[in-house]
Amino acid sequence: MNIFRKSKNHNNSSQSTAELIATQDAIKKSQAVISFNLDGTIIDANDNFLTTLGYDLSEIQGQHHSMFVEDDFKKSTEYKEFWASLNRGEYQAAEYKRLGKGGKEVWIQASYNPILDPSGVPFKVVKYATDITKQKMQNADFSGQIDAIKKSQAVISFNLDGTIIDANDNFLTTLGYDLSEIQGQHHSMFVEDDFKKSTEYKEFWASLNRGEYQAAEYKRLGKGGKEVWIQASYNPILDPDGVPFKVVKYATDITKQVLARQKSERVNKLMDENIEKILSSINDANQESSSATKSSTETLEMVQTVAAATEEFAVSANEIARSMETSNSEVSEVMKQATEADEATGQLTSAAQSMNSIVAVIQDIASQINLLALNATIEAARAGEAGKGFAVVASEVKSLASQVESATIQITDEISNMQSVSDGVVEQLGKIRSSVESVEASITTVSSAVQEQTATSQEMTGNVQTAASAVQNIDTGLASISASVDKANEFTEEVTKLYKSLQQ
Repeated sequence: MNIFRKSKNHNNSSQSTAELIATQDAIKKSQAVISFNLDGTIIDANDNFLTTLGYDLSEIQGQHHSMFVEDDFKKSTEYKEFWASLNRGEYQAAEYKRLGKGGKEVWIQASYNPILDPSGVPFKVVKYATDITKQKMQNADFSGQIDAIKKSQAVISFNLDGTIIDANDNFLTTLGYDLSEIQGQHHSMFVEDDFKKSTEYKEFWASLNRGEYQAAEYKRLGKGGKEVWIQASYNPILDPDGVPFKVVKYATDITKQVLARQKSERVNKLMDENIEKILSSINDANQESSSATKSSTETLEMVQTVAAATEEFAVSANEIARSMETSNSEVSEVMKQATEADEATGQLTSAAQSMNSIVAVIQDIASQINLLALNATIEAARAGEAGKGFAVVASEVKSLASQVESATIQITDEISNMQSVSDGVVEQLGKIRSSVESVEASITTVSSAVQEQTATSQEMTGNVQTAASAVQNIDTGLASISASVDKANEFTEEVTKLYKSLQQ
């Protein structure tokens, strides 16, 4: 705006000039004012400007306006065009970032006003500015906070009737929609049918229309009916007169936490319902463990007794085995001697049979002698008196033959008797040998059985000792289990007390 236009009312020129001067003074008191030549060199600046930028007038007068801008902007085409437009008499107004003394950042709301001579040609530029650094930084702070909220939270805005104006990506991702699917729709698309029809839901929107803030955990329905839980605040946005004109909701997806909490509540409920049962079961287990420990101790004692008896049995079996080995050796010796006697008896039988042959020869000789004696007697009888002496000899020979025959018969009888006895001995020795062989076989079998029994008893002794050790370990384990159950019982009671105290 050109404040130096010539007044059309020449009669009131003095009054207009006075008003103009008064207006300029008022502006200079309230605003920062600086004037430039068209080349951008500084002509003058008021105290407000100097205070705002932190300079004295002597430090800037005659300097170029570019001392207030950053180097990159100073060299830019945009900056050159900025001064070219002012030289053409074109008004410029905006928010500008300027650099004060020491590089201090200053934001101003300013207008650059080309001042025209009577012929309408610009001859200088006057800038009127207001320091908006605080507001700018505050707005930047607010904008940064809002941007941070939008990055970290789900944000959606509504008209007061509940229709959706806009929503950020976080909200759309959380509910599973595209913006086009929800924009212009009513908020009720996110709630269950029963709640949608309720008085509570109507009052919810009525309170927002009254400008009342709402914050809580809310259950909402995403696309496809997906259940979503959010921690949200519904914030009525007020116009300068304090009247609500829209609602902005800031929300955080807490579905996982809520589901975890619900699960925890279900677990707590189950614990509350079953804690007494658990305690009772632990007590029962404790009693059963004590009973099992007692039984295990008794079993250990029995196994130890069996182990001792088995060891004694093993010793006895070893002794029997040694005795059977001795008996087996002695029976073998008897068997050897019986065999030798059997062989001797056989030799005796053979000798008796040989004697029979000799007796037969003797008998034959005796027969010849008898025959000779008979012949001698006959011849003696023929010889008469002269043969009497020969008859005596023949008689003696006959007598001798009779004695030989008698002795031969007796020898034969004795040999027969000896053979009969020898045959009986052979028969008895055969029976003895058979019996001894049977005894030997039995002893061998018994010895093998005893040896096997000894090995088995030794193995059984080892197994019983192992069983005794295992039962000892079981007994120790059951005692440990019993102690652990006691501790578990104590811990459960403590947890129960703590849980009940937390519930209170």
